[in-house]
Amino acid sequence: MENVIIIFTAVVAASATFYASTTLKMGPVRASSLLSLIVALFFNFFDTLLSPELSETIPLVFFGASFVGMVSPKVLSNYRFLALGGFLFSLVFINTSFFFQGFGGALGTTANIAVLISFSLFMFFHQRTLKKNQK
Repeated sequence: MENVIIIFTAVVAASATFYASTTLKMGPVRASSLLSLIVALFFNFFDTLLSPELSETIPLVFFGASFVGMVSPKVLSNYRFLALGGFLFSLVFINTSFFFQGFGGALGTTANIAVLISFSLFMFFHQRTLKKNQK
């Protein structure tokens, strides 16, 4: 059950951050930081709603998955693939978070992996190729 909550959190974080960044015109950094702050404060004040481990993990997952939502709309603007990126983030987080103990940049690295995979799948399913900018 805890893994389902983590997966749901990551999908919501990626989608909500992208929505706030693009539709609400907040910008990616402001959207990620504001939403992550709200979630962190919520679980700081209401830490008895869930288990202590989940109350500690959910803000981390939300913050990390919000990095997925910081992707440029020029790179990935399809909400299904953004949700897939959040889902992939959660899977990598659940299965490899113990490898990153004590290392900085673990959330960003995990988000990067998720974005690269979802971007590759987007390109594959839409049969697009990357082109150099020509002047």
